Amino acid sequence: MMKMMATAVAVAFIVYSCKGKLAEAEAINLAETPVQTVDDMFIVQTKNGQIQMRAQAPLMEKYEKDSLSYELFPEGFFVYGYTDEGLLETEIVADNAKHLKHDNGEESWSAFGNVVVKNLIKQEVMETDTLYWDQQNEKIYTHCYVRMYSPDGFMQGYGMESDQRARNSIIFKPFNSYGIVVQDSTQVSVDSVNFIGPMQKK
Repeated sequence: MMKMMATAVAVAFIVYSCKGKLAEAEAINLAETPVQTVDDMFIVQTKNGQIQMRAQAPLMEKYEKDSLSYELFPEGFFVYGYTDEGLLETEIVADNAKHLKHDNGEESWSAFGNVVVKNLIKQEVMETDTLYWDQQNEKIYTHCYVRMYSPDGFMQGYGMESDQRARNSIIFKPFNSYGIVVQDSTQVSVDSVNFIGPMQKK
């Protein structure tokens, strides 16, 4: 009799445990759960055998909702652009990024959180909080505060647009403050009378 009671208790415990796990599974919001994750993502884009762009991310999460699917890169995003001769020209680094895909074929890219854009050939650096990539028109832009550094000086303002290689960046609403770099054979100095913001880190 004791043996039968013990067996009944064990069965009841198993059934209760299974019900508990089923309840937990039902509580999962599938819309908030990635349908795919990729560790150490690496993408290379080429044309006629020549590398044009490569992108890397420690983690990619893909989500699908109704007529929209998107990919998140919550642990950082890194993009490298190359010239037609195969030289590394552009670097874009951000804390996070998002890639949206609509059913009608439209796509959009955004990077946010400590976004840094470098044109290595022109030795120019741009820093902002949010950056958008218009893939169809091959341009990058932002409406946020922007700092730009170059061998010729420093600028800052709100709103920026450039080609996707960051060759011709334009600030739409520059501040009156600026820094002028004076270069000679011995030193580089900055006139900081109207200067606002930190200088570029070495």
